[in-house]
Order: sequence, then structure tokens, then C-alpha cells
Amino acid sequence: MASRSSRQASSGHSEMIITTLEGVPGKEIIEHFGLVQGSTIRAKHVGKDIMAGLKNLVGGELKGYTELLQEARKEAVERMIQQAGFVGANAVVNVRFATSSVAQGAAELFAYGTAVKVQ
Repeated sequence: MASRSSRQASSGHSEMIITTLEGVPGKEIIEHFGLVQGSTIRAKHVGKDIMAGLKNLVGGELKGYTELLQEARKEAVERMIQQAGFVGANAVVNVRFATSSVAQGAAELFAYGTAVKVQ
């Protein structure tokens, strides 16, 4: 999540606070809704694989994969925010990310945290 520990994320009609901290500085948690999560599974693109293979020969950033992970992270967070909004939360605290390989050439990106209401 960027270099800041918390950020405002658009969630339909209202703003959702997303933070890697256990609480929101300057706000009090008044209700706890439990775990919320979002995930996406992405497969590698053949064209990006070829370019990555070439890049491995000379070194450097694999920009195609960087973009793929950024898109996956954004989608997973949006799904987590939707779930938090559905239960009535206005913040998600202690947000974490995890990845796992689910098949040859495909990986899951998983975002999870604790949905709360703050004031």
C-alpha cells in the first residue's frame, strides 16, 4: 500500500479508510465486523513471458509483471472494500496481502483485513 499506512478509498457512495495499522490514528473503533477479504487469480500473458525471458538475460525490472501485480492488487483491494461496505464498515484495519501459486502460470493475490466502524 504506497508509502502511507492509511488511505481513503472510494467505495460507492462513501469513503473507506484502509490501513495497515491496527487502528486509525485520531479515530476510535466503535464496532467490529470481523475479517473481510478480496482476491483475484491472474495468469501470465505469453507476450509478457517472452519479454520477461529476454529481460532475465540482461537484468532489470519486469515491467509487464509489475503492471500485472498492480492490477491484481487493486482488484483484490476493491473486492475487500466491497465486502467491508456490505457489512457496514467504514474502515478496514490491519490490511495484509498474500500470494499463492494456484496453477502453472497462474497466481492468486489475496488482500485481507478487519472491517470496523470508526468515528
